[in-house]
Amino acid sequence: MATNARTDRYSPLSIAMHWLMLVLLIAVYACIELRGLYPKGSDARDAMKAWHFMLGLAVFALVFVRMAIRFATRSPSPPAIAWQRHLATVMHGLLYAFLVLMPLLGWLALSADGKPIPFFGLHLPPLVAPDKAFAHSVEEVHETIGTIGYWLVGVHAVAALYHHYLLRDNTLLRMLPARSR
Repeated sequence: MATNARTDRYSPLSIAMHWLMLVLLIAVYACIELRGLYPKGSDARDAMKAWHFMLGLAVFALVFVRMAIRFATRSPSPPAIAWQRHLATVMHGLLYAFLVLMPLLGWLALSADGKPIPFFGLHLPPLVAPDKAFAHSVEEVHETIGTIGYWLVGVHAVAALYHHYLLRDNTLLRMLPARSR
């Protein structure tokens, strides 16, 4: 359970999970973007899609671990300026919603399309019965929210850089791994 005391940095576990989630998101996006380099039906294209699915489901599993860590560890004090605090809260809420919703929509789309749901040697159960029309609708929503995800991550990164280079506060530094002295 989190204590009420604040610190000037996130916990090492929170920092590690933050950067692990970023690496996984980059890999998820890279797999789906790079699949276009390969012809339809090719083994390489199918492998890219399978990795996209598996890494997306890994994000789904780890986001809950990350949320538990967030609630169990101390966090730095929020920004003192009310509008910055509000925007930070909204942005973090949107990012967490994105990290939960996208893999769930992907799993739902595969289920509705009647395709297997691979997860590192396992096959997860379908969430719904096959329904091609529903699958198509869910895939479109998944793709649209995926595009929004680029913007969410980009705005989050730009905000950290804004704090670091223009406001010259410790917002970015408190999420970076500690430097050895």
